[in-house]
Amino acid sequence: MKETKNSIYALKIKIYQPQAHFRIPFSYQRRHTYPIPPYSTVLGLIANILGIKNLPGQEEPCVKDNCNCLYHKLKQIKIGVCGNFETKVEEYFWLRNLKAESHIGRFGSITNRYVGGHIEHIGGQMPCIVDVLHNARILIYLYHCDKEFLEVIKSSFENPVNKTSVMHLGRAEDWIVIEDISYVNLIIDKINGNYKNFFWVPEKVFGFDGNFDFKKVNGLAYNMTSFYKIQNGVRNFRCIKAKLNNGDFGDIVAYFDTEDNIPVFLADFEEDKDE
Repeated sequence: MKETKNSIYALKIKIYQPQAHFRIPFSYQRRHTYPIPPYSTVLGLIANILGIKNLPGQEEPCVKDNCNCLYHKLKQIKIGVCGNFETKVEEYFWLRNLKAESHIGRFGSITNRYVGGHIEHIGGQMPCIVDVLHNARILIYLYHCDKEFLEVIKSSFENPVNKTSVMHLGRAEDWIVIEDISYVNLIIDKINGNYKNFFWVPEKVFGFDGNFDFKKVNGLAYNMTSFYKIQNGVRNFRCIKAKLNNGDFGDIVAYFDTEDNIPVFLADFEEDKDE
């Protein structure tokens, strides 16, 4: 494929998940889910299949300057995410709290482990509800100026010999099925209609030199996590502003996938020089 002024080519990954949960941060006893995975979750999947992982004592997998490693190439990637699901259900489960106060509250004393004549696990219990999506179908678009890097990603999905864990998207138990992975031509076109999918629409859209009209896009605005550094034992995420749109767009210009008849909004994660 050849790129022109009004078209680019990207790697498209079609994913099916029998069940999925993309947890909204800071939701605990009632654990809400996004309808599609956030950028950090997609980046985690790609890092997994490429074999990129954190090293003890380092903030990032690679801390060298001007490095040509897979991690630094990944930091230059542009990602578009959209998708849908069939149903959403609520699952109930117990969380165990191992604080002494919680144990005493359940058993009456720090030394007792009997409830109703049966020995039970130490600590207290808290009922929780988690939203779970059934039959989720996710479309991920990847663009990179280095086409050889896209080919490395493609071959790694097809033969994930370097993966650091089981391929999953969201929770570790939410395995994925790669239905298709192929290159697609994206053209610049005017978008108008309802595309019956959820979309992440970033404020900083790649390919429009700051001319994308973010204010014309309907949706809930979020600060979405992307890359992170480990500082003092805690993941410190870098966030970008994006809107969660339900597929209804009117009179905006964006990249368009003519194969699946769907708009594509590529998020640019590279930091500005003045940041």
